[in-house]
Amino acid sequence: MNINKCMWQNCLCVILSHTFFFAHVKIDSMKALFNFWKKYSFVVLLAMIVASLFDFRFALAAILCMVSPIAISFFAGRFWCGNLCPRGNFFDHVMKRFSAKRAVPHLLKSVPFRIAVFAFMMTMFALGIRKNWGNIAGIGFVFYRMIVVTTLVGIVFSFIWTERTWCSFCPMGSVAALIAHFRKHPKPLSVSEKCISCGKCARVCPMQLHPAKYKDGVIKESDCLRCGICAKACPKDAISILGK
Repeated sequence: MNINKCMWQNCLCVILSHTFFFAHVKIDSMKALFNFWKKYSFVVLLAMIVASLFDFRFALAAILCMVSPIAISFFAGRFWCGNLCPRGNFFDHVMKRFSAKRAVPHLLKSVPFRIAVFAFMMTMFALGIRKNWGNIAGIGFVFYRMIVVTTLVGIVFSFIWTERTWCSFCPMGSVAALIAHFRKHPKPLSVSEKCISCGKCARVCPMQLHPAKYKDGVIKESDCLRCGICAKACPKDAISILGK
């Protein structure tokens, strides 16, 4: 009886230890994959643009980039924009080298301008889909045109202002920011009392936000991309994810 009990206990210990081991390995693998994607996902954007020249249906993959930022915003704000978006990654790793590093005009960040851009782009998009309804390649071309034109706009604005200028009024990003504004994030970024208001966080923020003004509180910025750049730049480790 005691022998059987010991055997079952040993088996349980072995099972639990293996479970924790593989769970740890899986978490490490996911982190490695996330870091790899965050560093090189801009290649996906470039590959899709080139591949679509041969078959416009490849551009239909852009549907994911339209739906994902909105879906994720319900529980993680603009996390997609700062960590998973291939075009955002392109701006961060390519256009940042050529950015003018100038302040983005308030007009481009204003609500009326963002509404106007959203309305115009969605109208053009809807008209294009309607015209090509039933033609998959034609619909693919509508997506392709939208990707190329908006990326070119982002590139031009990078030379004039900063690499993430486009993200200040990106239609999908604006919708995600609106959702984030009304939904309380379960793990918001916080700025502790250790903050010395040195301004380093503001200088590196791709959206030109000022985390230091939320010292000893939570960062209440719906356009925060949750990229973590400000936290890495903080010399006092004052910025962190609350509840992490």
